[in-house]
Amino acid sequence: MWEDSLTVFCGIDWAERHHDVALVDDTGTLLAKARISDDAAGYSKLLNLMTEHGDSPDAPIPVAIETNHGLLVAALRTGSRKVFAINPLAAARYRDRHSVSRKKSDPGDALVLANILRTDMHAHRPLPADSELAQAITVLAHAQQDAVWSRQQVANQVRSLLREYYPAALHAFQGKEDGLTRPDARVILTLAPTPARAAKLTLAQLRAALKRSGRTRSFDSETERLRRIFRSEYARQLPAVEDAFGHQLLALLKQLDAACQAADDLATAVDEAFRQHADSEILLSFPGLGPLLGARVLAEIGDDRNRFADARALKSYAGSAPITRASGRKRFVGRRFVKNNRLMNAGFLWSFSALQASPGANAHYRRRREHGDWHNAAQRHLLNRFLGQLHHCLQTRQPFDEQLAFAPLALSPEASGAQR
Repeated sequence: MWEDSLTVFCGIDWAERHHDVALVDDTGTLLAKARISDDAAGYSKLLNLMTEHGDSPDAPIPVAIETNHGLLVAALRTGSRKVFAINPLAAARYRDRHSVSRKKSDPGDALVLANILRTDMHAHRPLPADSELAQAITVLAHAQQDAVWSRQQVANQVRSLLREYYPAALHAFQGKEDGLTRPDARVILTLAPTPARAAKLTLAQLRAALKRSGRTRSFDSETERLRRIFRSEYARQLPAVEDAFGHQLLALLKQLDAACQAADDLATAVDEAFRQHADSEILLSFPGLGPLLGARVLAEIGDDRNRFADARALKSYAGSAPITRASGRKRFVGRRFVKNNRLMNAGFLWSFSALQASPGANAHYRRRREHGDWHNAAQRHLLNRFLGQLHHCLQTRQPFDEQLAFAPLALSPEASGAQR
């Protein structure tokens, strides 16, 4: 017979094809263990097992698992259940408390994870209770950012290849905005993948290629510039070697076209989803934040207002707040290395863009530089201030106010609250 007063904790050792489950009570007694498959039948078996040991919608059993994504986690996050994503490094340290042999065991790891919640649940943060739309924005923003990184990786490969045999192409496109990822650069390089073929292009062919790429103006000056560059004297490879490089370039250009198209399509999807969210207006009110950067920030912080206890918790999560370490007479204050890297990446782009969009942000950055900060440190300090303001605005449902955000310290209590 199940006792209602008993507290139960669940640990799941996640694997690709199967998962080991362990249930313990508040005294550490193993109540049940099982191995479930990674499919709907396995998830049903897990939920039924927890139901047998007191799981209910009003009092769900908390679960510890070493991942924060996947179908199993999605199934567990339905309702009000708390799911704790335990870092595998932290779980490995806890393992030493239960075994000195340092041998890994899947059922044993499930038991370790359950005991982590039993003894130290207060020290770990459950997955945020984000809305369905916020979770969808997270998926799209991550995919779009990955597509941008992939696009840049392929573009770097194209640039490296062109340096081997085709310096005229680098001269023609490298100095322009977006460089080799520009539509006109990709169209013309596909039309003329070797210096020999580029030198034979006529003004009419160049003009037609520019039109196909979507260009709408300055055809005459651009075609003249390209023909002049392509017909200039450069060092050349042997003809057969040059043709071989041309075939390699065409293969890379197909990958680059696909990467550019994926990044553009995902950017459109991110924009549409982001503008549907209630927090989008507040995020877009901040200088330097457009739809894509705003979506990336929202993807990392979510819309669970209880996720961060205060602004400092958000700053620490982003890695913008300094960390202090003290031991005896030694005291060190430095930047954080353990942080949300995606949020920090978006934050640096945000603070850099804000230098042009916000006089207050620019003045704050210049003041930090005058005090001796390097560029990255000054940007991180500016981001730290922006995150404090963002936390306040989201909690109070107020848009960003330039005058309150970067006013002198002698402010009214209301303005001081917005500045935190």
